Amino acid sequence: MKKTIKFLSVAIVVLCVSAFTINNSEKGDGYKIGDIAEDFSLKNIDGKMVSLADYKDAKGYIVTFTCNTCPYAVMYEDRIIDLNNKYADKGYPVIAIMPNNTDVKPGDNLAAMKQRAEDKGFNFPYLIDEGQKVYPKFGATKTPHMFVLQKTKNGNVVKYIGAIDDNYKDPSAVTTKYVEEAVDALLDGKEVKETETKAIGCSIKV
Repeated sequence: MKKTIKFLSVAIVVLCVSAFTINNSEKGDGYKIGDIAEDFSLKNIDGKMVSLADYKDAKGYIVTFTCNTCPYAVMYEDRIIDLNNKYADKGYPVIAIMPNNTDVKPGDNLAAMKQRAEDKGFNFPYLIDEGQKVYPKFGATKTPHMFVLQKTKNGNVVKYIGAIDDNYKDPSAVTTKYVEEAVDALLDGKEVKETETKAIGCSIKV
């Protein structure tokens, strides 16, 4: 009887630890609102290296972790293009980063990224996170996963993390455009009201 109780106690502890690990992993261990995001240097589809610092006149950035192969990411491609069309000239360009392990997802390799960008007419850089060193710093867990950064004298401050909007299936049914509301607030010199939402998409492949 004592052995049974001991076994059950151990099992409960293991389950609790496992549950915490899963939840913690889902949440991500990267940047939180108010953190300073480190700059990076990643290869673009044209072979050139791109950093946030390259954008001298930027007021901030709309960073999206996305890919070719995730259905959610594909459904959001046009909306990401629209974000760049609306905000790049206002100082908030889109910077897209493909975070997946291409051994696991060969459809996300650099050649496929280049083809996808050409097919869709991407008007923003599409960078590959070779070695998967950048997305863990951000704490990205999904494709797509959005981060709005504001450039300040102290660095690029994280102001919004989460989804693009509240309806991935149907753009016409969207009622809240989270990224747009965040960027509009920053452009108006106001605080972002909704700073975090749940990113909806495919898990990043490691």
